Amino acid sequence: MLQDTLTIRYYQRLTDAFVELWNRGYRNDDMRMYLDGYLAALRNSNAIEPFLIHRLEEEATRYLYDTSNFVMVQPEAEPDYS
Repeated sequence: MLQDTLTIRYYQRLTDAFVELWNRGYRNDDMRMYLDGYLAALRNSNAIEPFLIHRLEEEATRYLYDTSNFVMVQPEAEPDYS
């Protein structure tokens, strides 16, 4: 579980980006490359501690491979009472 506020913000940005990429037609392999690049940028910038980056990677990967996060909700059709 993430507890550092800055790490939580990065997690929220990542998961929002995953959903946006999914809606634009990208799939898991593409989003994994996005995650790898995002984490590499965090490592190179020393924005947060390495152990926090590792936890962020674990949580983001768990989110990425949970299919329920990318299910589109379909509205129910109204019954025809005629």
